[in-house]
Amino acid sequence: MSDAPNTDTAYALKTPEDSVRLYRKWAETYDQTFAEATDYVLHLEVARHYALVGGFGPILDVGAGTGLCGEALRARGIGPVDGTDISPDMLEMARDKGAYRHLFEGDLLVGLHLPDGPYQGAVSSGTFTNGHVGPKGINTVLDAVRPGGWIVLAVNSQHYAAAGFAAKMDELSVSVTDFSETKVRIYGLASTGPHASDTSLLLTFRKA
Repeated sequence: MSDAPNTDTAYALKTPEDSVRLYRKWAETYDQTFAEATDYVLHLEVARHYALVGGFGPILDVGAGTGLCGEALRARGIGPVDGTDISPDMLEMARDKGAYRHLFEGDLLVGLHLPDGPYQGAVSSGTFTNGHVGPKGINTVLDAVRPGGWIVLAVNSQHYAAAGFAAKMDELSVSVTDFSETKVRIYGLASTGPHASDTSLLLTFRKA
């Protein structure tokens, strides 16, 4: 059996240290062996939804990884885009794409050091799931955004209630406005395998 990183190993992550180790091994091939191989489209859905609600820059891409969502935002004319991720190896891949103004390491569970202060908006594609970052990380995203700014966070549908995200959004009801949930596919129609039909909820809201 191959020990190459894959979707199942990503879904099995439990700690920030797990993430750093996995993406150190996966960074250089992630776009090919994951995004292209699985017909991954969640980053496109996040960028499209942010544009639909009228979001604009400067914007923070949370869990930027190799820069897929940053590229999708820039393709829609949204910028400047900054990106943060716990994996320095993934950020190096993102840097090569030229879609970001700033890229910096950050752990949502301990807070972020923002190079230019709060942003007009924030997005996240693939970070808020069962093992990457739990609902507590949403507070850090809110802290990074100016009042009135739009936030679009993709949360794996399977874990939305069980992992405490639904309860967190109820808790934040006094801190956000215009909250909505939109179910989208994580992978495109060309995807095959056990996760091909997985979905994500796009949690969309404004900071009060």
